Amino acid sequence: MNPLQQLNDMGQAVWLDSIKRSYLGDGGYIARLIEAGELRGLTSNPSIFDSALGDDDAYDEQLRQLQGSDPRDALWAIMKRDVTGACDEFLDLWHETDGRHGQVSIELDPLSAYDTETSVAEGLSLFSEIDRPNLMVKVPGTEPGLPAITRLLAEGVNVNVTLLFSVARYDAVISAFMDGVRARLDSGNDVTRLASVASFFVSRVDGKVDDLFDDGLQPAAPLTAGVANARLAYGQFTDRFAADGEFADLATEGARVQRPLWASTSTKNDAYSDVIYVEQLAVADTVNTMPEDTIEATRDHADIADRVSNRAAEAREHLDRLRREGMDLDQITKELEAEGVEKFEAAFQSAVDTVAEHVT
Repeated sequence: MNPLQQLNDMGQAVWLDSIKRSYLGDGGYIARLIEAGELRGLTSNPSIFDSALGDDDAYDEQLRQLQGSDPRDALWAIMKRDVTGACDEFLDLWHETDGRHGQVSIELDPLSAYDTETSVAEGLSLFSEIDRPNLMVKVPGTEPGLPAITRLLAEGVNVNVTLLFSVARYDAVISAFMDGVRARLDSGNDVTRLASVASFFVSRVDGKVDDLFDDGLQPAAPLTAGVANARLAYGQFTDRFAADGEFADLATEGARVQRPLWASTSTKNDAYSDVIYVEQLAVADTVNTMPEDTIEATRDHADIADRVSNRAAEAREHLDRLRREGMDLDQITKELEAEGVEKFEAAFQSAVDTVAEHVT
């Protein structure tokens, strides 16, 4: 097996962190990866669509049909069509694995990141309109996002909790997930195919921490702050979802765990390996969502082994050392959450502007 297949074999699902209209259809990029046993799902966001619109002429026909439309509405029409097509690409895999694999994520309007009611309304609307059982709605893990996560899951909406940086916030997200599953069960509904992931961002943490050191390189790399932070999150996952723990009653009813998803896994610092976040975070019951370059690099030369299990204490010690060197991880993660929402808003507006060039 190649390294991508090895990851899937060990229980880590590889997802594509990209989408383009030209990737869809028989013989397309996505279909080839699925057929090869290398790909198990897909994530999208406004930045991905902005990039796709700029370099993929497969959108030309739909853009002509959308002439005269409001650019924001036109962008949503384009995103919904692509995500629906991607859901259909993965639907056989979803059925074959009884709903464990084959999910495709679409992001809520980033302007609703701090608005619980709007997030719930938009999530319900998107899930109903796209009408695919393997669709996931991406909800930012902000404080107002927590009750939205619970309410959407209670309504049967699959949720990808995005923009997670701190272990403390991740712990709150797990509680929101369990509350949503329990509420759905209490209302008499089935939860056996209700799916959720918690997207923990990695390289963005390292980008902030790297800047603290004169040479831009953290001591003890490849055990970086981002890697250690993610390993602590995985330790929290194993504790909260232990077979004899608080999730046990939900598991008895067929509920599945909320898997950690490693996001922002392309390497931003040239001093690090281009597969550092693949090699250092390969572990069962997780997802790693990768852009095309990281997928190709992983297939070519990644060394796959579990370097995460039972490493939480080591990760905590490493972060304590970095704190003594001047790293304030709590402040960094707060800044990253705010910046993450701002970046999504800017990317969404950029995509709207790109569409406007064609439809107005």
